[in-house]
Amino acid sequence: MNAVLAAQVEVLPLSHGDIDEMLAVERRIYPFPWTRGNFVDSIAAGYSVWGCRVAAELIGYFVLMLAVDEAHLLNLSVSEKRQGAGFGAYLLRHAMRSARRAGATVLLLEVRPSNARALALYQHFGFQQIGVRRGYYAAEAGREDALVLQHILEEVSA
Repeated sequence: MNAVLAAQVEVLPLSHGDIDEMLAVERRIYPFPWTRGNFVDSIAAGYSVWGCRVAAELIGYFVLMLAVDEAHLLNLSVSEKRQGAGFGAYLLRHAMRSARRAGATVLLLEVRPSNARALALYQHFGFQQIGVRRGYYAAEAGREDALVLQHILEEVSA
């Protein structure tokens, strides 16, 4: 992210009023996107839902479920025109800091083996595979497994 762009970037909590924008991003980047119900339920359950805006445009977001000393990253998405520009890493850092500040010592997530870009991001941040969930995701040819990844959270600076 260049310095001029960084000055226009905001990461803010999202709410029900942001769901249409999240759905628009989801539908453009995934063949099997989250539904309105997934977002409504996540917000109603009190999950940590944050969005990244550039000049007021929602370009990415994450949904983080916190439970005692563990956090689960349920969704991290970046709009197609902003992918590859560092926003996924920016949001992942924010999610990791949020989880650590909430008392989590471990961050878990699932990712499609076919999502090479996401796998590379998570591996860059030190996530390790700890399991496989068979047939977890809908796919064009039936179901796709999910790789379960884990990251041990260290103290995170502001």
